[in-house]
Amino acid sequence: MSLLFNDFASWQAHCAATQEPLYQAVLAYEIEQKGRTEEEIWSGLQRAYDVMRDAVHTGLTQDMTSRSGMVNNGAKKIAASPVTVLSPEFKQLVTRALGAKEVNSCMGRVVAAPTAGASGILPGVLVTLQDLHKLDDRKILEGLLVAAGIALIIEQNASLAGAVGGCQAETGSAAAMGSGAIVYCLGGSVAETFAAVAVTIQCMLGLICDPVAGLVEVPCLVRNASAAAIAFSSAQIAIAGVDPVIPVDQCVAALGEVGQSMETRYKETALGGLANTTRGREIEKMVLVQDVQILPDEDAQ
Repeated sequence: MSLLFNDFASWQAHCAATQEPLYQAVLAYEIEQKGRTEEEIWSGLQRAYDVMRDAVHTGLTQDMTSRSGMVNNGAKKIAASPVTVLSPEFKQLVTRALGAKEVNSCMGRVVAAPTAGASGILPGVLVTLQDLHKLDDRKILEGLLVAAGIALIIEQNASLAGAVGGCQAETGSAAAMGSGAIVYCLGGSVAETFAAVAVTIQCMLGLICDPVAGLVEVPCLVRNASAAAIAFSSAQIAIAGVDPVIPVDQCVAALGEVGQSMETRYKETALGGLANTTRGREIEKMVLVQDVQILPDEDAQ
């Protein structure tokens, strides 16, 4: 990683020394690693954000019923619910994140950000942020670069994979990416941006990965929605100047330490947690039987 840094402290020091915006070092890294021009990188980011927006739209307008039946148009049901406990903006955030993740569960096109299991979080966060604050696409694309830099550092020092670090590594990292992007896009300082990442990790620390029937559906869907909410709350806390107390790099180290000590059954194996409940095992049997294909007996022919 010759242009990006292995920790947040070095990234912050670089920005202080060069007076470059946070995204600039990540852009340079992308140009070097991909062997593409700056224009090509911006174009690729635009395509990625367009897919995110499309996923949000698809999840709220088309039939989102998964093969297992566990996903059944949840986002549209929330959007149409006559009883609400949320503000209109909060409700939109939840439905957008949930809807985009439903697209993934129904085999639609998404951006793995950082993984397919967490693919509803950044779309929900960024589309809602842009809508609330009337930001142009360029600012959102800069936020995507900042989010990518956050993910790279987490990956270097902890993990982005549920099979390695539990759901804290997937939805937790995506929420951290989202909260950092929010603060950056709203003009927060580098310190405030990284404080948002720290607060988010503190909120998501220890979350296990326990997909029912081994499918990235339950509880992944609702965790995408709740992680998007945590991204917004963490951004608000940080941009108000609240000190996370534990520095962001130490929060990332804690994320890695917890992931390493987590039992295997809580790392995407469907051996523990919700996957190991009575209902979870019933669903697993139904899904497995449904997917079995009986092949002809070659010896009998």
